[in-house]
Amino acid sequence: MSTECFLGIDVGTASARAGVFDAAGTLLAAAASGIPLHRNGQAVEQSSAEIWTAVVDAVRSAVAEAGAQDDDVRGIGFDAACSLVVVGPGGEPLAVGDAGDGSRDVIVWMDHRATDQAARINRTGADVLRYVGGTMSPEMQLPKVLWLAEHSPTTFRQAWQFMDLVDYLTWRATGSLARSTCTVTCKWTYLPHEDRFDPSFFHAIGLGSIADEGFARIGSDIVPGGTPLASGLSSPAAAELGLAAGTPVAAGLIDAHAGGIGTIGAPGGPGGVMTRMAYVFGTSACTMTSTVDPTFVPGVWGPYLTAMVPGLWLNEGGQSAAGAALDRLVELHPMHAAVADLAAAQGTTPIAWLAEQAEARGGAAAVAALVGAVHVVPEFLGNRAPFADPDALAVIAGLGMDASIEGLIGQYVAGLCGVGYGAKQIIRALRDGGVPVEALVVSGGAGRSPLTRQLLADATGLPVAVPATTEPVLLGAAMLGTVAAGRYPTIEAAMTAMSRIAGAHQPDPTTSGWHQSRFAAFETLQRAARTVRDLTRAG
Repeated sequence: MSTECFLGIDVGTASARAGVFDAAGTLLAAAASGIPLHRNGQAVEQSSAEIWTAVVDAVRSAVAEAGAQDDDVRGIGFDAACSLVVVGPGGEPLAVGDAGDGSRDVIVWMDHRATDQAARINRTGADVLRYVGGTMSPEMQLPKVLWLAEHSPTTFRQAWQFMDLVDYLTWRATGSLARSTCTVTCKWTYLPHEDRFDPSFFHAIGLGSIADEGFARIGSDIVPGGTPLASGLSSPAAAELGLAAGTPVAAGLIDAHAGGIGTIGAPGGPGGVMTRMAYVFGTSACTMTSTVDPTFVPGVWGPYLTAMVPGLWLNEGGQSAAGAALDRLVELHPMHAAVADLAAAQGTTPIAWLAEQAEARGGAAAVAALVGAVHVVPEFLGNRAPFADPDALAVIAGLGMDASIEGLIGQYVAGLCGVGYGAKQIIRALRDGGVPVEALVVSGGAGRSPLTRQLLADATGLPVAVPATTEPVLLGAAMLGTVAAGRYPTIEAAMTAMSRIAGAHQPDPTTSGWHQSRFAAFETLQRAARTVRDLTRAG
């Protein structure tokens, strides 16, 4: 191979993935490497060293599979889940948990240890909270940093940098401490329309020292995604990755936002940049919509200027557990172990096996027969949007004595419907707030199944567009690399040139009435769960 190509690197919750693309957006090769996850109650931690090792493995494998030489790769883009990395001088890892394991220097995005800190922050009623949908989530970074200040003051004092994971990765690749506008705006309360943090807010929530230091530990050099960093790939990082030193590296994006730019600007299909909702369906599900003017939607994060598409305001919703909720749901069934064995024998996952079995039994068109009386509100990790309720819990209703594989297939499909109804609530909130949504465009590993896409269309009543590429999140990251390398002048130009829509799933009118009734039942169960929680708390 002797041609220009671009590298997208995506670090999610469970793996690092790398994709090699040509300038037209064609995927040449992709590879993945797993990342260990350490759980202890609400605490979920990782190691930045293990994450970087996974990145190296994935990059080397993908580049080798593509047949690319080191200097064929002309630009690199990163995206990552919005986990918090805490490092001491020189990047030495610092322990972030009670166990004191110094190698675990990452508080994973889904870690809810800082729920109390988030609640106290929200009680300040600070003006900056308007730009996070009115309510800060414990999944954001400042509650986590405040938790460290209160529960691990030595780590807090010793910390040289508190970094969003994607900013850590670009620092590791280039030595640049520049932060992406995307990360500091969406997770740290940076106000890009005013080009500042609000020092009074940090003093009000108990993190005044961060402000007094000039925000040097969370980001004093802030640049838009796609901006070339430092002098490109550093010599040490180049040697590890097997690439050429000096290769342009772009300021990154949060993973869901990379999925957004990898999909919403694709020519053809239903809707367009201003009317499509990107639905990035992985461990969690994130929803991305863009507006010309700031639109404040209670319970939906944002509006954030230039956090995804330059010059546009972003509203970000989502479900804290989506793919993970389905995993948890099927694990609860007595036939889970048997299905896991059947799936392993076929070289697939239990979720993929169940989807295939549901398709063989009629798929989305046969949803009523598959699901039966089972209803699922899959809020295993709270409600991110539109209720901003981190204490919400899942509800499963309509269970009988059925312990068969057929029963597990039905329970899984009921869970998929529940995920779709949660998306419908977010769409309703956006529309009520003045954000037009005409179509979804789906990306992420959990959204690849035709069953999932059709049920999303049926549950929401909107068409679901399907990207031509199998790796839209990696494509979004690679687009950043093309901009940093000067191959395309802007992210918008890269979006138009590199992404395409392959088709769309239209809502099935024959199941519309069934889904309307089920959605009403979903909301009834959701309200009942909140009532039960309030009653038992009061007791």
